[in-house]
Amino acid sequence: MIPNHLIDLGWNDHFGAQWIPDDSGDEVPARVMAVHRGKIAISDGVTQRFVSPYIPGAQPDDDHPTVGDWVLTDRQTGEPTRVLTRMNLFKRRSPADPRKEQMIAANVDTVFIVSSCNQDFSVARLERYLVMAREIGVHPVIVLTKPDLTDDPAAFAQTARALEPGLLVETVDARDPAAVETLATWCGRGKTVAFLGSSGVGKSTLVNTLRGSDSIVTQAIRAHDGTGRHTTTVREMHRLTRGGWLLDLPGMRELQLTEAAAGIAEVFDDVALIAQECRFSDCAHDREPGCAIRAAIASGELTEERVARWHRLAVEDGTGGKRPTKRRSH
Repeated sequence: MIPNHLIDLGWNDHFGAQWIPDDSGDEVPARVMAVHRGKIAISDGVTQRFVSPYIPGAQPDDDHPTVGDWVLTDRQTGEPTRVLTRMNLFKRRSPADPRKEQMIAANVDTVFIVSSCNQDFSVARLERYLVMAREIGVHPVIVLTKPDLTDDPAAFAQTARALEPGLLVETVDARDPAAVETLATWCGRGKTVAFLGSSGVGKSTLVNTLRGSDSIVTQAIRAHDGTGRHTTTVREMHRLTRGGWLLDLPGMRELQLTEAAAGIAEVFDDVALIAQECRFSDCAHDREPGCAIRAAIASGELTEERVARWHRLAVEDGTGGKRPTKRRSH
C-alpha cells in the first residue's frame, strides 16, 4: 500500500517498482522540491529539509538530483543515496559550456508552454519548446496570456493551433482565477506540470493565481519590446490548490536543443515526410535535382519560412535535415 503522503507528491508505479523497503527501513523515498546553489530541498510528504545534492560514490559526470526527481535517502543521515530512474528529463545545452548539458526538471506529466499575445509571441520559439516536449514524451499545452494586449487574441490562438494537428491551446488572463480554472484539468492530485516560456510572459502571475497566492515576485514588461526581466531564480515546485505540483522554471529565451531528432520529426511531421521523397539521401534541400522539399515549396504545400525553421533546428541538433526519422508510436 502506497502511503497517501507519497501519492500526494506524485509517487506512482514507475517509482514503486524501483524501491522495495527492507525490514530495517534504511532507505526512505523523497522528492526534490527545489534546487539551490550547493543544496537541494527534499520532502517525504511529511517534512521538508535541505540536503547536499551530491550522491556518495557518484562520478563527477553522473547526473545529480534535479527538481522533480525522486531520491532514496538514508534514514539516519537524511542524505540522498541514489536517484530513481526518471520518467522523463528536460535538459538543455549549458549556456556556460555548449559541450555540456544542464538538467532543468524531471518527472513532468504536462508542460504548459506559455507565450503572451504581444511582441513576445514567436512561432519559432514555440516550435522549439514543442520539440523539447515531444522528444521526451511529455504532453504539451500552449497557454496564451495577456489577451488584453491585442484586439484579436483568436488570431494568436489560431496560429498556435496550426503548429501541430490536435495541439491544445488555452487563452487565459493570468490574473483572473475563473479564466485560469481552464488549466485545472492538468493540475490534479500528485500531477506535475512545468511552465516553459520567456521572461515577461506572465508565468509567475499564472503560478500565483493557480496557487491563490501572490508569493511569487512578478515584474512589469518593458513597453518598447514586450520583454521582461527574469523573476524566477530558483527552480522549485509549488503546491496547487487542486493537489498538483507546478514547476515555475527560469525563462529561457535561447533554448539550445540537444539530441532531439525524434522530437523535430514529430513537430515537423509534414516536412519530414516530404523529405523522405528526395532523390538523394544527403539532399541539402537547396538546388539538388529531385528535391521534394523544393517542389513542395514551389507548389505551396510548404512555406519557405517553415522549412527554414525545420532546417535550423535540425542543423542545431546535428541531423542537418537529412532524412529525419519519425519516432515510432509505442
